[in-house]
Amino acid sequence: MKYAHIVGWGSYLPAKVLKNAEIAKMVDTTDEWIYTRTGIKERRIAEEKETTATLAFEAAARALEVADLHPSQVELIIVATSTPEYIFPSTACRVQDYLGATKAGAFDLSAACSGFVYALSMASNAINSGMVRNAIVIGAETMSRVLDWHDRGTCILFGDGAGAVVLRHSDVPGGVLASTLRSDGSGGDLLSLPAVYHNPMPMLGPEYLHNGHKKNTIAMNGRQVFRFATSVVSDSIEQVLTQAGLTVKDISLIVPHQANVRIIESAAKKLKIPADKFFVNLERAGNTSAASIPIALCEAVDNGLLKPDDNVVFVGFGGGLTWAASVVKWNVTPPKVSLAEREWKRARYIYARSRSQAKKVIRRVGAYLAGSPTPKARMKDADRRSSNGKL
Repeated sequence: MKYAHIVGWGSYLPAKVLKNAEIAKMVDTTDEWIYTRTGIKERRIAEEKETTATLAFEAAARALEVADLHPSQVELIIVATSTPEYIFPSTACRVQDYLGATKAGAFDLSAACSGFVYALSMASNAINSGMVRNAIVIGAETMSRVLDWHDRGTCILFGDGAGAVVLRHSDVPGGVLASTLRSDGSGGDLLSLPAVYHNPMPMLGPEYLHNGHKKNTIAMNGRQVFRFATSVVSDSIEQVLTQAGLTVKDISLIVPHQANVRIIESAAKKLKIPADKFFVNLERAGNTSAASIPIALCEAVDNGLLKPDDNVVFVGFGGGLTWAASVVKWNVTPPKVSLAEREWKRARYIYARSRSQAKKVIRRVGAYLAGSPTPKARMKDADRRSSNGKL
């Protein structure tokens, strides 16, 4: 059996900051009201040219730098997201192209705010089985593009960003020790985001329409989601620790989905542990859905909160309804990367983009030179095969 160790991590937050006071100009709220009820003071908003894929790429490139891994060594890329640019191609395939990870399989995973933990479990299982040796797991979202900015219940919560980890196979016990994944589809209507349809779909019902137009924004029953979250966070932490043969006393840090500080405080109370055992960056980043756990992890590492042999728990919960937890033994010390090394490694992505463009040109030229058979040519070919007795 191989063990899946986290050996690299990286995050990316857009430069644009949206503070509570600015939201108060759009909906009936105040900075104090938002902060006291959620713990959020500001969040990041993607620029027009930034997409879920570009945010994911930036986070993945940083994670590969830390792991000192060349993109050609990556064999699997999983992007957990609820806000892809396309249904297909997947965001993961776009990231694969941006990185130049020519030997990697790639797919997106949809489990809302639990998505990163789900994806981490999938990638670690692939490594445990020997199917792959190295994988990148990314959580990336542009939540600002699926918000109703007139809905006070949702627009105050969410932000944009991406976080990633690199998993590498090892014979040394450790890494991802255990994961637990759960769902309850009966609560799907409590937190939902309708799909984007380009064709009229009247049979979908009025819940997909708003003032006669297709509604493609988040809808949430805040009270019900709060009750759900406060009940599953502590339970899933206890379940995954039991699965790993550990207790809460063995845990150095818990990195939860960053949804609401009151949910985290409730979980700490139920587990009878200090609230500071949970790492929280809600105040600065808001709720970035599937990206929130890896973004928070990177900040925790930067703050020196994890050292070799520490046990850390990731716990997520969200639409679906879904919830999940993983426990990881941390076996790596953050390396020091010089500016020259960083710039050299970044240069290879410029090459990857150039190679991608060249392949597109070659495809177009090849298609042009090969031509396309006319209907008359196809009929002649069919007649010839018929006369030869092949039809």
